[in-house]
Amino acid sequence: MAGRKIVGSLLKLQVIVRNSQSYPDLLDKRLGKDAPVRLWAIGCLDLINIPKTALFCSKSCPGDAILKAMDQAQKWRNQGRCVISGFHSPIEKECLQILLRGVQPIIICPARSLERMRIPMEWRGGIEAGRILLLSPFESSQRRFTAVLSEQRNKLVAALADEVYFAHATPGGKTARLAEQISGWGIPINK
Repeated sequence: MAGRKIVGSLLKLQVIVRNSQSYPDLLDKRLGKDAPVRLWAIGCLDLINIPKTALFCSKSCPGDAILKAMDQAQKWRNQGRCVISGFHSPIEKECLQILLRGVQPIIICPARSLERMRIPMEWRGGIEAGRILLLSPFESSQRRFTAVLSEQRNKLVAALADEVYFAHATPGGKTARLAEQISGWGIPINK
């Protein structure tokens, strides 16, 4: 599995095993026994170790939060700030489009396995340039997005971040519950 070529010479699926040198210490520190046993990655693993901001946004989002999130994505792009997210909600996807127009690092964490995942053409150049990393804690059998996988992925994203930005969290929703969960981790949270 490790090093298996997916597409092209630079797009290799890599496996990071817990307790190995390249496994992020923050996952054990913040997730404890819930930290994944292994991670799958495509791209430059060095991006795991640089300062990064996690981006989260509920599916339903008011207009002012949309504009604010897009402005923030432009700032991150212009500042060269690494952003980590599942980029699944509509606003997260819009922010990804803004970030893809820059040259700053991006870590994309799908709520599914990376094996047999079609990598969009717009991501491939960034992966080959070492500025985009795809990261997933899910086995090859998890090939479809589910709400449960999304919640697990979001905890992983938050656990790897140095700061967290919530563009919008619907009161009582999953994103709001995530914000409550991670508030005890000592990560700066911006809204």
